[in-house]
Amino acid sequence: MTQKTLLLTGASRGIGHATVKVFQAAGWRVLTVSRTAFDSRCPWHAGATDHIQGDLADPDARQEMVERVREALGGAGLNAIVNNAGISPKGEGGARLGIADSSDEVWRQVMNVNLMGPASLMRDLLPELSAARGTVVNVGSIVGSRVHPFAGAAYACSKAALGALTREAAAELGPRGVRVNMVTPGEIETEILSPGTEDMLEVIPLRRLGKPDEVARVVLFLCSEQASYVNGAVIDVNGGQHA
Repeated sequence: MTQKTLLLTGASRGIGHATVKVFQAAGWRVLTVSRTAFDSRCPWHAGATDHIQGDLADPDARQEMVERVREALGGAGLNAIVNNAGISPKGEGGARLGIADSSDEVWRQVMNVNLMGPASLMRDLLPELSAARGTVVNVGSIVGSRVHPFAGAAYACSKAALGALTREAAAELGPRGVRVNMVTPGEIETEILSPGTEDMLEVIPLRRLGKPDEVARVVLFLCSEQASYVNGAVIDVNGGQHA
């Protein structure tokens, strides 16, 4: 069987790191994109050669990424894009940035990475996605539908907009054979947790934080044939945290 290829943004840590490992174990080739160089702390087969360094906030850099992805594919189709990259700026001492504290530059930066990045990759790589009848999974967040004590206003708005983008793309690209879905993680145990996250355990019915691989496995399902009739869906991965 022909090996499937995934393009994953934001691969260097957390959910992205776990997604690399889960897809690699399932036999996929993984092309990764992040602002930083290949991180040897997140090793995988061909990681150093299949990693593309670039800033999703920069339109010129995005176009260069697309060209490098095409080169890596060698004329083949692209089976999946997982739009995982995201930024959530903080204030002094890690403080939440509300509307009053968020500059125009903060809004531009967050929207460029969290929303324009996924939209432009879907648009620019649509020929390759269509050729493979591929899938797209956008990684949203629990903060896209509620006020959160740690995530700022710009980040929350970007994730809410990502949900709208998912619906629009599912409707538009479905006739081309491309499925588009979203996962919305809750409180996930990563190295960049905000101080005080542990205090939220009492509002999570499972009484624990989620693990990155628990999100990654849902992403893999959405990219698999088992989810062949799932399109435009939003799957919460939050331990039942709906209050």
